[in-house]
Amino acid sequence: MLNKFLGKFSKDLAVDLGTKNTLVYTIDKGIVINEPSVVAVNIRTNEILAVGEEAKKMVGKTPSHIKAIKPLNEGVISDFEVTEKMLKYFVDKVHSESFTLIPRPRMIIGIPIDITEVEKKAVEDAAKSSGARKVYLIEEAMAAAIGARLPVTEAVANMIVDIGGGTSEIAVISLGGVVTYKSLNVAGNCFDSDIIDYVREEFNLLIGEQVAENIKIKIGSAIEQKERVEIEVRGRDLLNGLPRAVIVDDSQVREAIAKSISKIIESIKITLEITPPELVADIYENGIFLSGGGALLRGLDKQIAQATKIPVRISDDPLTCVVRGMGLLLSDNEMLLKVLAPGSEET
Repeated sequence: MLNKFLGKFSKDLAVDLGTKNTLVYTIDKGIVINEPSVVAVNIRTNEILAVGEEAKKMVGKTPSHIKAIKPLNEGVISDFEVTEKMLKYFVDKVHSESFTLIPRPRMIIGIPIDITEVEKKAVEDAAKSSGARKVYLIEEAMAAAIGARLPVTEAVANMIVDIGGGTSEIAVISLGGVVTYKSLNVAGNCFDSDIIDYVREEFNLLIGEQVAENIKIKIGSAIEQKERVEIEVRGRDLLNGLPRAVIVDDSQVREAIAKSISKIIESIKITLEITPPELVADIYENGIFLSGGGALLRGLDKQIAQATKIPVRISDDPLTCVVRGMGLLLSDNEMLLKVLAPGSEET
């Protein structure tokens, strides 16, 4: 009863709990939080020092008593307590400008398609512990399709490829449910690791995750570009331990991430092979839609189109596609109940 009363003064939230970034959406303001899924903790006192962007700046730069923790791994919770504290921080931040003393929002949270019951329960418990009075779980691929404004409840196939930070999800959706899917742990983080390994092997230079991500964003591409671009990369020389800088160009980055891109394309082909023929005909006509941060890799849509012989379109603002899809469900309860994740109940 108290929760119901407090809920009237709380803002309902859609939360995309991503491996790299967490996004929060409210009905009245849209996306209000878009911050890295990182929490800095003082392990001596168990005190939260920073969350999001401030904590990300500390990655790889902390003394022994401070840890910059990434509580989500491959789209699922790997550190329950830290995830709970991070969610609580974001809930309080959203309500900081209102007069709500104890926020008790309804919360829609995105989950990977192949999540286990234990992992699902962990997400629900973390949300409740952070203050949610009701928790709804929706598959991220479904949310991405809704965010891309695809007709997910109609008897027509919609193919979505959501390339996030920790996982890539390929799903064929029809009549409000996932018909066939494939989930793989090859995504943005994997591209970063490929670049780190390549620079180490080719230049005997050790670089960090943030440097690798910067290389990927600035000059990364899936197919050859019209102009050659390059970037200066600084790191530690593995031979003498001293700082050193090298020049890396876009062709070298393509070489580094080629194997991972091939795995994603192969998984798309496998998903098409196991899709009923009537739905494949729809996909051939309507095309494949890309969402997630990985969709921004230059030329990836063209490479997938070449390999599958199917038109490929990038969703509007692919980085926020999932959270916008869940945001639309905040004000459409009928649709929400149609597309809830299997085995997920209003809690």
